[in-house]
Amino acid sequence: MVTVTQTTPDVPLPAVTVRHDSLFSQRLQRAVELTILLPPGYGQGTQRFPVLYINDGQDIPRLHLQLLLDSLFKRGAVPPFVVVGMHANQERLQEYGTARQPDYKGRGAKAGKHAEFVTQELMPFVEKNFRVLTGPAHTVIAGFSLGGLSALDIAWAHPEKFGKVGVFSGSLWWRKRAYEDGYDDHNDRLMHTIIRQTVGKPALKFWFEAGTDDETSDRNGNGVIDAIDDTIDLLKELKLKGYERETDFTYLEMEGGRHDAETWARAMPQFLAWAFR
Repeated sequence: MVTVTQTTPDVPLPAVTVRHDSLFSQRLQRAVELTILLPPGYGQGTQRFPVLYINDGQDIPRLHLQLLLDSLFKRGAVPPFVVVGMHANQERLQEYGTARQPDYKGRGAKAGKHAEFVTQELMPFVEKNFRVLTGPAHTVIAGFSLGGLSALDIAWAHPEKFGKVGVFSGSLWWRKRAYEDGYDDHNDRLMHTIIRQTVGKPALKFWFEAGTDDETSDRNGNGVIDAIDDTIDLLKELKLKGYERETDFTYLEMEGGRHDAETWARAMPQFLAWAFR
């Protein structure tokens, strides 16, 4: 059953409507809660809209996304689109990651199932029940932290479904070997390796954000935190594949940016302008 968020009568209703739904996933064997944001005018007419899928949809309120979209849409800063937020639960560390291989602690063992949920269950559900445009030219996926890694992994494997991907403070350190067991940057970071070993060049565009205060770890002692090092190294892998900066991928390094929803909310307008330009 779909419910509509209620707002107290003395507060003006935002033009963006929030709906809450639930979809039982056979792949994940659980009900996945959904937060869906509909643009102004969705209730009238027959227009179809582009769609943004977001991992960690339970954090949409912390991102103040409803009010942000209301402002952006009213100013004409971005065209109208639908947002579908997938809520994570206590299985997040198993469902998010890289589908090809779990990390060195066995985390991400259900990442392939999550990817199947998104592409084989959620997207057909959304396309059937909401007026969204289909195809990679109209479909974006994004996520934060481990959810950002998951979004990148899913888009990389499915360029026939997604045209753009946004990665906020992505867990690009995700590795198959512990530091104390002979870890090597080149061989052991999973997403970097997946990109390097993929035959061909998926038709995708990428947007990355990392904050200078995302963390304090600096495993190689070069004076640059790992979150930024891992992101820049992944951009190098993309460049070796033939992708061009700004044309194919964009990187926002936020001075003072932290690993939190406040930072990602501040970066969100730039991402949305890029994603739906």
